[in-house]
Amino acid sequence: MSPASSLKLALRFALREMRGGLSGFLIFLTCIALGVAAIGGVNSVAQAITAGVASEGQALLGGDIRFELNQREATEGETAFLKDLGTLAVSANMRSMARLEDGSDQALVEAKAVDNAYPLYGQLLTEPSLSQDELFGERDGVFGAAAPDLLFERLGLQPGARIKLGNATFELRATLTGEPDAISDGFGFAPRLLLSMDGLRASGLVQPGSLVEHAYKIRLPDGTGEARLKEIREEAAQKFPEAGWSIRTRSNAAPALSSNIERFSQFLTLVGLTALVVGGVGVANAVSAYLDGKRGVIATFKSLGASGGFVFTLYLTQIMIIAAMGIAVGLVLAALMPFAASAALSSLIPVPTEGGIYPGALALAAVFGVLVTLAFAILPLGRARDVPATALFREAGIGGRGLPRWIYLATTLGIAALLAAMSIWFATDRRIAAIFVGAAIFAFIVLRGVGLLVQALARRAPRVRSTALRLALGNIHRPGALTPSVVLSLGLGLTLLVTLALIDGDLRRQISGSLPERAPNFFFVDIQAADVDAFSNLVGSLSPEGKLMRVPMLRGRIMELNGVDVQQVKVPPEGAWVLRGDRGLTYSETVPENATLSEGAWWPENYSGEPLVSFSAEEARQIGLKIGDTVTVNVLGRNVTAKIASLREVKWESMGINFVMVFSPNTFAGAPHAWLATLTARDAPAQEEARILNQVTRAYPAVTTVRVKDALDIVNRLVAQLGTAIRAAASVALIASVLVLSGALAAGNRARIHDAVVLKTLGATRRTLITAFSLEYMLIGLATAVFALAAGGVAAWFVVARIMTLPSSFSPTVAASTVAIALVLTVGIGLIGTWRVLGHKAAPVLRNL
Repeated sequence: MSPASSLKLALRFALREMRGGLSGFLIFLTCIALGVAAIGGVNSVAQAITAGVASEGQALLGGDIRFELNQREATEGETAFLKDLGTLAVSANMRSMARLEDGSDQALVEAKAVDNAYPLYGQLLTEPSLSQDELFGERDGVFGAAAPDLLFERLGLQPGARIKLGNATFELRATLTGEPDAISDGFGFAPRLLLSMDGLRASGLVQPGSLVEHAYKIRLPDGTGEARLKEIREEAAQKFPEAGWSIRTRSNAAPALSSNIERFSQFLTLVGLTALVVGGVGVANAVSAYLDGKRGVIATFKSLGASGGFVFTLYLTQIMIIAAMGIAVGLVLAALMPFAASAALSSLIPVPTEGGIYPGALALAAVFGVLVTLAFAILPLGRARDVPATALFREAGIGGRGLPRWIYLATTLGIAALLAAMSIWFATDRRIAAIFVGAAIFAFIVLRGVGLLVQALARRAPRVRSTALRLALGNIHRPGALTPSVVLSLGLGLTLLVTLALIDGDLRRQISGSLPERAPNFFFVDIQAADVDAFSNLVGSLSPEGKLMRVPMLRGRIMELNGVDVQQVKVPPEGAWVLRGDRGLTYSETVPENATLSEGAWWPENYSGEPLVSFSAEEARQIGLKIGDTVTVNVLGRNVTAKIASLREVKWESMGINFVMVFSPNTFAGAPHAWLATLTARDAPAQEEARILNQVTRAYPAVTTVRVKDALDIVNRLVAQLGTAIRAAASVALIASVLVLSGALAAGNRARIHDAVVLKTLGATRRTLITAFSLEYMLIGLATAVFALAAGGVAAWFVVARIMTLPSSFSPTVAASTVAIALVLTVGIGLIGTWRVLGHKAAPVLRNL
């Protein structure tokens, strides 16, 4: 018979056999559908957000192209160049303190000043809706402003109330409900205060060296393409090589958001792949149980002359048809996720989500589903192929007969390698994906070893008097035992949850406990050089026991490393942040007290030679810098090149004043700048902190005061929300584990029925059997929990201690929860199935022995 005819005949038999329904394949279908839906849905939602950013790029950016400058406004020549390009809108962003007119309370705000051209795209939404003049115009020396509900709540105000910002008074004339380009301004720790450029000038907040970001947004003529945007960038770089501005276009309106979405979608894709791989164990169990139930049919096929290859093709066809059903269900769910996410995310991310079908994401999920099915189905099918008909008629099953032919082993390994390669190739961060793949392979191997170890220990356990315990130990190590399947299926899901729970606990413990103990109470920003001594005296009088640290501060952007443009320098992801955006800079005669030199030497006192810089050692290693290399930074529109004289070990976790780069004092001689200060008062009560905050704000309205505990509270809430989202996503893997566990226990029910009937015939009571089965499940669950705690603890320690460089600790609560979950799942699900087993009549089973 030709291969085509054989395949056609196999398809006919497969369809005929499937007329009896899909009994035994519900868990198979659910596992495949769940994994495919997770992978396809996550990638579809990520593509939907990316498409939304792209389609609304002009409104999100505030223009077709945006130029940003820190601590200085554009020069006349730069402004003329920008105006020649199209319609220009100018805005300025800075943090400051808004306070009540009587000075009794204050709040940190993200002040944003706009001109009359704002917004170039999109719509500014306020309640009530007002014109620019009505909203921001000056009336009897009072300027208008708009703010979100959060600021009204913090200061206990109503629309129409007045506040002071710097030296000016503002009337809150409307509630800010929609700001089209908010996301392009970056994440803010404080509520927005929207005002006019005239109002900002009147406030007196913008002083030489103030930390203010000036944005110049341009609306180009209609029809301007991407090629023209690229030309403008190149022209700006040629005409103003030392401008130091950051340029973004409508196609890259929110790079930070896009990057975070990519990272989060990659993590969720890997979680979905974990669920799919865990589900693969369920595929193998379901296939084995199905073939075991078909042993009579397979024996008949072989007795009538069917070849082993035909049997393999017949049942592989059935398995792939059933897998196709599960994949189809998963793809339907995945296709619906962008539409559901559009409504769910609208209040969390101010970005339109483009609901729609994303074929690329769905195709990738389908391919993963097919590969996982094949990887886990071929080996049990290969075993069935080689079992002779006489053995099938005579024996109880087809499992446990050694390895199948090498062709099936090679095919399975090839498919697994392809699955791993695709996981890495399609990942945003291939290094992380490679680590995940390696960890998954390692976990499979170790879990298999744990299962074998548990069986070996049970086999070598001393003889016990308890009949139930003796039966339990025998069940654990007997041929065809459930131990390997249960440990493998439940172990992966529990390990993932333990890892995430421990990481989340360590982070929240640091933020809510350790960090506040080490961190200063306050940060003071934008202290003018002329006021720094008087400011220090005031703070010293308000907190005599406190410790005040102050340093000069500028903002600068790294332009070149060793004379090479940073745009052309390839650095690993962990060091890329140093080269992205502006960095805080300082200078110092001596080594900062919270850092230690690890290499090189500090410059001498009153040094006046070539500019030198001390670089943070860890960041220098990440971007490939060493002693003697040069770094070019742009500060206030001027490029300054300095040689690396030393490397410093910086304790970032101290939350104190730390800088990546500390320059020799002569580097920025004569450059206008402000000062940064911290106040550390360990035992200061909340009332004293409130008094310090109020008095400093009254005396120096232009100084921005940040209470560190408030900032940490915000971070803690964000970490909690992120942790909840991650654990919810990771629960997909646990759900898959539970399904596979249920399938594994169900697959062993036929053997359980045989054992139960024989034992009851020999005099065993139902109570004895229930106790034996409970002890068996409990011992397997405990072994799995111990492994999950050990593996999850090591993984969490590596992430927290090695990658995040934070203290790591083990949580007894997580340990107790893990043990409880493992026991509830194994014993609970096991007893549910066992109860049905014990209800079988003895006669029908004994007749078939």
